[in-house]
Amino acid sequence: MLFDKVFGIHEQALRLGSRRSEVLAANLANADTPGYKARDFDFQAMLRGQIQHSVRLAATRPGHIQNSHGIVASTQMAYRIPQQASLDGNTVEAEREQTEFSANAMRYQASLRFIDGTVKGLKRAIKGTG
Repeated sequence: MLFDKVFGIHEQALRLGSRRSEVLAANLANADTPGYKARDFDFQAMLRGQIQHSVRLAATRPGHIQNSHGIVASTQMAYRIPQQASLDGNTVEAEREQTEFSANAMRYQASLRFIDGTVKGLKRAIKGTG
């Protein structure tokens, strides 16, 4: 039995959710940095892409180009368009970033709960207890 089939999309969802938390945290940390441009990526589109294209490039030698941030390439990141940019050119809107961060955390927790339930079910099946 392959674990990808057992956990479904939740492994990819956790990886993407973790990376998105990093991006959103960086936006929040730079809320007062003049000229900082808020970045993000489309979680749903990335997850669909992970499901459809499970084949990834592998860096097997030191000279191979590697994705610097693992699951999300910098080319897949977009600059967020603010409702109202600050005068210093910063595009971080703290309220929006906090809302996105909270929603991302909830999705992450949901995937963790699913995986936890699946692991507990597998343990029960192996032990033969009900």
